[in-house]
Amino acid sequence: MLLCFVISYWIVSVGIGLYAASRVHNTRDFAIAGRGLPFYMVTATVFATWFGSETVLGIPATFLKQGLHGVVADPFGAALCLILVGLFFAAPLYRMNLLTIGDYYKHKFGRKVEVLTTLAIVISYLGWVGAQITALGLVFNVVSDGEISKIAGMWIGSATILIYTLFGGMWAIAITDFLQMIVIVIGMLFIGHEISGQVGGVSVVLNHAIATGKSDFWPKADLKEIIGFAAAWLTMMLGSIPQQDVFQRVQSSKTVTIAIWATVLGGLLYFVFAFVPMFLAYSATLIDPAMVNSLIDTDPQMILPTLVMKHAPLIAQVMFFGALLSAIKSCASATLLAPSVTFSENILKPMLGHRLKDRELLHLMRVVTVFFTLVVTLYAMNSRAGIFKMVENAYQITLVVAFVPLTAGLFWRRASNQGALTAIFFGLSVWLACLIFGPDDPLIPAQLAGLVASLLGMLTGSLLPNLRGKAVMERPECAILNHAASHTGYLADHSPNL
Repeated sequence: MLLCFVISYWIVSVGIGLYAASRVHNTRDFAIAGRGLPFYMVTATVFATWFGSETVLGIPATFLKQGLHGVVADPFGAALCLILVGLFFAAPLYRMNLLTIGDYYKHKFGRKVEVLTTLAIVISYLGWVGAQITALGLVFNVVSDGEISKIAGMWIGSATILIYTLFGGMWAIAITDFLQMIVIVIGMLFIGHEISGQVGGVSVVLNHAIATGKSDFWPKADLKEIIGFAAAWLTMMLGSIPQQDVFQRVQSSKTVTIAIWATVLGGLLYFVFAFVPMFLAYSATLIDPAMVNSLIDTDPQMILPTLVMKHAPLIAQVMFFGALLSAIKSCASATLLAPSVTFSENILKPMLGHRLKDRELLHLMRVVTVFFTLVVTLYAMNSRAGIFKMVENAYQITLVVAFVPLTAGLFWRRASNQGALTAIFFGLSVWLACLIFGPDDPLIPAQLAGLVASLLGMLTGSLLPNLRGKAVMERPECAILNHAASHTGYLADHSPNL
């Protein structure tokens, strides 16, 4: 019966996604839902996109082993990312009226920066989408009682998500995310109530967790621990900001007010509900400690599904796996669409060398979506990293390559093309050097060193004389402009951007 429910729910979701395809008439509909999403729908798609497999399976497994200290990156860093985007980034980006985050880099810094940051963003999605595909394989394997292998489950899951993402784009994602948010919230609350009743109430679980030190959050007074703690927090909090899926939700909003406050509310809701799976997983240590001990060091991601399958009634199993599938599908569909759209718009479209018609670009985006789905499924099949680690590692490259140029371009008027290129070069070089040549357990994690290097690169490159701009201004035909600049101060204020 559980497998039948999963299949039925899957078919309904795909049907809804395909229905949404009737709203897609051009690339703006496909990529950003025609900038027509209302407040409740933007909130739902922000929440549902963030609430993925790592929230239900990866975070609880890490919490059981390391406590709150171990999940600083997610949900703490991840939720703060959305809140920061809403409060500081949503309004200026929304008013620019762009199709992709790559368009921002092109508009602000030029073609080279556009290409480099777009490639970094696309690469970062391998880990995130790979985690969702891995989780799909796990779910199909569990609910079929092993009849469907994890590999087969990955292909089934990725193929069906591809169907409605391919045709419906952002409209399909937004509509299905709204449905899936409802299922996630109801399912998590229901299974939480069911499990808490077996252990004597919520307070029993919380008191036990506090007594065993699982509620300890801040690092010890040790320099290495403090630096590692900050690096983990910053990786998700800042590295997630320059991402196409976040940008799409901002741009899909009907108004700038919706873009701001729906993103903030989505982040707050995510932070609250991310604690429910952690509560459920810790309840397992009280209900079935032998099961937890057998899985904690071998396959901790299976603790929560095993608890539900062994100790919850059928209706609770249905609600749990319904919520889990909703979480995975909403996250996977968003993270399949985002890199496909930005790669098509910012890499392939300029390379073709001629002006594409809108319908041709829409077709190109769909072809790239199919290709990216194949690549990420193969990546998930061959990855040995856990779900939580796959997601956490995904944002290191965007942290060291894309975050500083985005932030400096929006909030520092001296930020220049030269500064952006220097920031990318410094950040990427230091990050890679630390990964390749650094010790296995360094004092300063590679991504934190790369972030600092990127910031120094932006400052150095923007404040030093712009060599290309200087060469242009010294031409004889620019004499009148040089004369005017010397009297108005224009050159002093704007020369880094020439």
